[in-house]
Amino acid sequence: MNLRPGLLLALLLVLGGAGIVAGVLIGSTGWADLQDANMSVILWEIRLPRSLGAWWAGALLGMAGAMAQGLFRNPLADPYLLGSASGAGLAVALALALTGLSPQTSSLLDRIGLTGIAFVGTLVGVGLTLVLARGVEQTLRLLLAGVVVGVVLNAFTGLATLWAPDILRAMQAFLLGNTGLLGWNSVWVMAVCGITAGLVGLLGSPALDALTLGESTAASLGVRLGLARLLLIGAFALATGAAVAQTGIVAFVGLVAPHLVRALCPMLHGWLIALSAAAGGALLLAADVLARALIRPQELPVGLVTALLGGLYLLVLMHRRAGPRR
Repeated sequence: MNLRPGLLLALLLVLGGAGIVAGVLIGSTGWADLQDANMSVILWEIRLPRSLGAWWAGALLGMAGAMAQGLFRNPLADPYLLGSASGAGLAVALALALTGLSPQTSSLLDRIGLTGIAFVGTLVGVGLTLVLARGVEQTLRLLLAGVVVGVVLNAFTGLATLWAPDILRAMQAFLLGNTGLLGWNSVWVMAVCGITAGLVGLLGSPALDALTLGESTAASLGVRLGLARLLLIGAFALATGAAVAQTGIVAFVGLVAPHLVRALCPMLHGWLIALSAAAGGALLLAADVLARALIRPQELPVGLVTALLGGLYLLVLMHRRAGPRR
């Protein structure tokens, strides 16, 4: 199935808009009662920023996944590849263990502080990966360094939770993804980070197109590989850090969104980044609505829903590519 990129972008944006409307009207208690005078506060101050925030978080992860897969020329690369998620997890675990903060009981100021700590942890994780890889010159070294940093930081996160077992519940909400605390501040932060990272990604898209031909060919075409890698790593680290800081670790969106877009419409990286952002936003928004609706009045962690949907999609994709045995 091949669609024109412009048409596919329009369809994905329409789906995203429909998801926002559904997110506003559908809550953990069912459909909104528009006749209720008190419902307007819930709709405009809770559900609307949550839905917009979920779309932006998915868009950030989608564009970050497209940049990561193009930069490393690996369709299995995802936004958490360079230690961003493990760094954020460790930072949040240490903050909870040392201060006793909990997303369920903290004030608005405390939550802003916690998301800021998660963002700093993301940057620290990526920074450690770059230091261990001795820069951005070698792709394989970057990949290996990211795996090592992720394993080590996850081990320290486990030690922090053993040291302070009271933070297990809060950490579970972070590690499984949570859109329930998104507010207008979260929307603006992710929007600014998303626009910045998207512009850098679009500017670097010619370098990603050249890298598909190989590093030596890209260098012969005049691409400054070191600078391009540094800018693109900075862009997808910014996008990933903003999303993780606001929603926790949401699985599979950054991996599946570029795959889904490429299956519908093969294209150059400029379109791929934009379309992956739109697809990621629609996917996470749909997962958020499902998380609220499936077992209401309780809610599923949105990361569980994205993991199930993403895993099923990749299984179907793997089955189709394998084809019949001879």
